[in-house]
Amino acid sequence: MWMMRHNNLSPLNSPLPTSPLMEHHDTEKDATEKGAAPSTDQVARAAGPQPSRLNTLRRWNAAIESLSGFEARGISRVSPDERQPPSRWDEISVALLWFSANISMNNLAVGLFGPLVFGLGFLDSAMCAVFGGLLGALSTAYMSIWGPQSGNRTMVVVRYFMGYWPAKIPTFLNIMLMVGYCTIDAIISGQMLSAINGGTMSIVVGIIVVQIVCWIVAAFGMKYFQYYERFSWIPQLLVLFILIGSAGPSFDTSVQSTGTPTQIAANRLSFLSLCLYIPNSWGAAASDFYVYYPERTSKVKVFFLTLTGLWLSFTLVFLLGIGFGTGITSNAAWSDAYSTSTGALIVEGYAPLHGFGRFCAVIVALGVISNSIPGTYSAALGCQVLGRHGKALPRWVWSCVLVLVELVLALAGREHLLALMQNFLSLMGYWIEFMVAIVLLEHLWFRGGAVEFDWARWEDKSYLPVGAAALVAFLIGWAGAILGMYQIWYTGPLASMSGPADVGLWVGTGFTVVAYIPLRYLELNYFGR
Repeated sequence: MWMMRHNNLSPLNSPLPTSPLMEHHDTEKDATEKGAAPSTDQVARAAGPQPSRLNTLRRWNAAIESLSGFEARGISRVSPDERQPPSRWDEISVALLWFSANISMNNLAVGLFGPLVFGLGFLDSAMCAVFGGLLGALSTAYMSIWGPQSGNRTMVVVRYFMGYWPAKIPTFLNIMLMVGYCTIDAIISGQMLSAINGGTMSIVVGIIVVQIVCWIVAAFGMKYFQYYERFSWIPQLLVLFILIGSAGPSFDTSVQSTGTPTQIAANRLSFLSLCLYIPNSWGAAASDFYVYYPERTSKVKVFFLTLTGLWLSFTLVFLLGIGFGTGITSNAAWSDAYSTSTGALIVEGYAPLHGFGRFCAVIVALGVISNSIPGTYSAALGCQVLGRHGKALPRWVWSCVLVLVELVLALAGREHLLALMQNFLSLMGYWIEFMVAIVLLEHLWFRGGAVEFDWARWEDKSYLPVGAAALVAFLIGWAGAILGMYQIWYTGPLASMSGPADVGLWVGTGFTVVAYIPLRYLELNYFGR
């Protein structure tokens, strides 16, 4: 148990280092001593005085990062002596972070798919949502344990299991995934704010409001992000309970699944897989938020607190979404609202409460910010992991760039939300499980559960595994996913044989496991690492 007194110091208020523009000279020196190529900054310093424009940028960066509470650190490792024992409040924050981030309307919209897309009844949809959410949360909870152990961000940790170069593939995919989710967040919030005002306020205005708040918190970093997530769940949870009371009478729990027994079984598997993808998608970011926790933090505690926060939040909003899905066919007002947008449907759920309902809907609409902030934060770190040029830009700069990208995408796709979710979420859900399978096999099969990495050598290519086995197994997993995927625009042959059903995740993960074990033995015998 974390019971130590620490004079009000914690991972959230411990001194934060400077940014890559100012801090990375020591890590470059270490890498150079290990035989790594010198960085562009080192070459420039050796060549002579820096250009005045670069010096000006550095002064601006220093001024920004001197702001109180600003997190300047990027992907550089947090060494054990830089961390502080967390308070009991920080311990609870492990679960609150995930709960707060995921009781948002973008996840509620996923529940609609059970009754509306897959034709499942309330009970079938609910069972798939509960157990699918649990399976997806397990992967993220497992990946979260590496943050305190290593002091490294998730995609840096993956280098120790997949190799320096192959790890760039899941890093790039994670950037796409997080930007995609944040785009969906902005669209749903914009739709709701527009519907609250009877359509007089453009969806565009709502999207911009959400992105501005997300930009401020994500750019400032971990300290304010943690504070925000500690308390933002309270009003969200209250208005969700109010929504249950307001909209609940129109939920139709007697709705039955439609189709032949084979079709129903296939649709159950497809919806369960979809409900797995959403909590599973945080697996590539799970360690990012724990790097300031002590090295000896209990792995079991981090695992179960993460699992609890994720599973409870997703179960709540999935079931709410399923309820809305079952009520649309019998409630004409809901059906009309849904034809306008998903956000309008949620606003209509508060209609019996009149003005107070609109107030609650505003809180719900702004609640998606809690989901966007960690996504943007993680994607910004991923941009630095992609290479030394990405690392040269501070994390906060990447946050600004990504918020702008999300804004543009949200404005472009605001009229086609359901299609975006159906195509994007399923497709991007496959690869994380392949990555987790490789990490798990290396951890438990090849290292017997005892991992003794030198976490300070996260940039040393000669120390990290070659990654050939991981790369080939990852690609073979994708081949399996293609054979088993069931999408609007493509149905794989194995998916056709299964119902059709989306078996891409299961087939792809199986292919990854079967391929990785013999390939890793060959890699160890040939390269020794």
